[in-house]
Amino acid sequence: MINNALNIGIQGIQDGMQGVEGAARKIARGGVDGPRGTADGGNGMTESIVDLKLYERSVEASAQVVKTADETLGTLLDIRA
Repeated sequence: MINNALNIGIQGIQDGMQGVEGAARKIARGGVDGPRGTADGGNGMTESIVDLKLYERSVEASAQVVKTADETLGTLLDIRA
């Protein structure tokens, strides 16, 4: 059960970091999106900033899952010792 929580937390961190990278790339392009380089009127920039913040929170939450699972495992090991 602890391994499952650790795996879920790590997967969440990895997914969140990929999302952060994608949103950061869009922000770095400055609102120009797509292969034709068409401007999106700033809506894409706003969405990208919001996405960046959401992915950041997702990574933080997943890191907390990993931390809690680690602490739980440590407590269980201390009890068994």
